[in-house]
Amino acid sequence: MGWNRLQIKKASALLKGVDDLSEFYFAHSYHLEINDRSDLLSETEYGVSFPSAVERDNIFGVQFHPEKSHRIGVQVLKNFVEM
Repeated sequence: MGWNRLQIKKASALLKGVDDLSEFYFAHSYHLEINDRSDLLSETEYGVSFPSAVERDNIFGVQFHPEKSHRIGVQVLKNFVEM
């Protein structure tokens, strides 16, 4: 829980304008187990490395809370709306 950094692994319209190692707010300790690493947009380190954003075709998922992540979270929401 709390603020942590995204390690961006590949370019995506969802993360346009988001710098590598930008901080986002996470509100729980659950995380996704990813089968296909080509879907991975970012990872976050918190004791272990876990997927924090994924994308496949037109499906996106994020582990963090963009609505609680200040300016950089608003950027992610703006990117999503503009797709």
